[in-house]
Amino acid sequence: MARLLSYSDNGSPVHALSGTTKLLYFLVWSLVSMITYDTRLLLFMFLSSLVVFKISRVDFKTVAFVLKLILVFLSINLIAIFLFSPEEGVDIYGGRTVLADLFAGYSLTAQQLFYEFNVALKYFTIIPIALLFILTTNPSEFASSLNKLGLSYKISYSVAITLRYIPDMQRDYVIVSQAQQARGVDMSRKVSLYKRIKNAALVLIPLFFSSMDRIDTISNAMELRGFGKKGRRTWYAAGKIRRRDRVIIASLVCFAILSIVITFADGSRFYNPFK
Repeated sequence: MARLLSYSDNGSPVHALSGTTKLLYFLVWSLVSMITYDTRLLLFMFLSSLVVFKISRVDFKTVAFVLKLILVFLSINLIAIFLFSPEEGVDIYGGRTVLADLFAGYSLTAQQLFYEFNVALKYFTIIPIALLFILTTNPSEFASSLNKLGLSYKISYSVAITLRYIPDMQRDYVIVSQAQQARGVDMSRKVSLYKRIKNAALVLIPLFFSSMDRIDTISNAMELRGFGKKGRRTWYAAGKIRRRDRVIIASLVCFAILSIVITFADGSRFYNPFK
């Protein structure tokens, strides 16, 4: 059975933080990553993400499969950017240093390469924190945190169910995949990519129907428990804001302000080494 992408408390300092703190950290970190194109700041954030990931003591094998999928989609995204906008970096950085002439009039420039490097760096900056947020946050505590921030408890509870549903989806996928392979459906590297994609559909269709059945079961259970009858609810797993949480939040606010100042210090959010 493959490792499941789900919450598991291993007693690390990251796990000890409240769900509200981790939610704010994830939101602010993602916002700064999306706004800035300052390579120096992105590199600092990327290295910081790796340090936090190390502190969390999360097993890398747990996220290896997800990282591989993300790398595939990242590669597709970078290729698409180059094909549809090969001069984007040239327009942004105001120069054109040709490194190689490719096909059909396409040229690989240092400016385009640097721009796409920054795009990839944004992915690598956000991904570790996003995965940590899922792996170190109790879904019920997370729902409570959303509710504390003013979100309706119905929406908060729906988000918590979604987080709990991720490992169930993974487990079902593995079970259905193994069942199909036992029937002779080959999805290994021995067959062509086209056939693997075609055979994957044979896994996704039963997975879809099993998901619909699970949704129906959850809906009936929530209705029987009177979910949504009242305007408010109490939370059994509500996490308290402690001193360490306040320190992290204060540091995060200072970092966000400093990042914005650094990003727009020269009047542009793009760091330009080609000046």
